[in-house]
Amino acid sequence: MLSPVWPRRLPTPYGVIRIFCNVGFSAIASAGLASAEPVVIAALGDSLTQGYGLPASQGFGPQLEEWLLSKGHDVRIINAGVSGDTTAGGLSRIEWTLTPEVDGVIVALGGNDLLRGIDPAASRSNLEGILEITGSRDLPVLLVGMDSPSNYGSDFEAAFDAMYPELAAEYGTLFYPNFLAALTKADDRQSALEEFMQGDGIHPNAKGIELVVEDIGP
Repeated sequence: MLSPVWPRRLPTPYGVIRIFCNVGFSAIASAGLASAEPVVIAALGDSLTQGYGLPASQGFGPQLEEWLLSKGHDVRIINAGVSGDTTAGGLSRIEWTLTPEVDGVIVALGGNDLLRGIDPAASRSNLEGILEITGSRDLPVLLVGMDSPSNYGSDFEAAFDAMYPELAAEYGTLFYPNFLAALTKADDRQSALEEFMQGDGIHPNAKGIELVVEDIGP
């Protein structure tokens, strides 16, 4: 279940975001029930968001949209995931992703930064840029993190893992710690990964995305 992370420093532009955080991200979706138009949420991310290796209807965005609709929320999810994208790529395209119809944003980037061993300081700076832009437009954000492996060393791992909760606190966003948490937290993690991941061991299959959505959705 998602819970807001309260900001340590909340400049004026983020006041509206704090209000949304107080009532929960799903309240934005509920707002669509009172209007003629669905609430539009842009899911900015990489291949995990884009739905790599899956039929279009089985990716993260479509499954999340279906989950929200089943809960009575009038919502449309924009799939703004690009396979291979890094935090730098997300920053480069956030401006044109935020069309006037967008009411909220899910930011799920960093996996490819990990794969490329990009300095966490650079990744953090890029995420800060994205949150500055969404904040300047008073758009509520759900920041989704990733867990760093230990093969880059303890300093890298600590810096990478810390940037997500720290940025969520600083910018007053909602926070979900790890896109793959629903799979990695299973009691039998190895069996879960075998059952719910594609053959590459990186991307969830359709059933895996279903579990991810059920965990992130609330």
